[in-house]
Amino acid sequence: MSEAKKVLIVDDSVVMRSMIRDILSKNGFDVIGQAKNGAEAFELYTRLHPDLVTMDVIMPGETGIDVVKRIMTVDPNAKVLMVSGLNQKNLVMQAMENGAREFVVKPFEHKDLVEAASKACA
Repeated sequence: MSEAKKVLIVDDSVVMRSMIRDILSKNGFDVIGQAKNGAEAFELYTRLHPDLVTMDVIMPGETGIDVVKRIMTVDPNAKVLMVSGLNQKNLVMQAMENGAREFVVKPFEHKDLVEAASKACA
């Protein structure tokens, strides 16, 4: 079997970070870092070089879209999965245009998160 994909989870909600971590960890992913904002996310990305980033769309300070743009400047092959609220379709589309690969909408089913994460890593 191939090595577990290393994941960085970015969300301003500690509850959401824990939930994503638990779901992905139970499904063969290796969560190597968590960030609560864009600045932390970018710093951890450049230090940890994860295989996948789950990125909240709306956070205090930089939005997930801003962070995706920054990550893409240092790693055009970065794999980012956007995690958005229900009424954020336009923001998700902007993120996809800027390099994000997949997205899930909160509240999501566990299987949908795992499926999207697997597709983003493929």
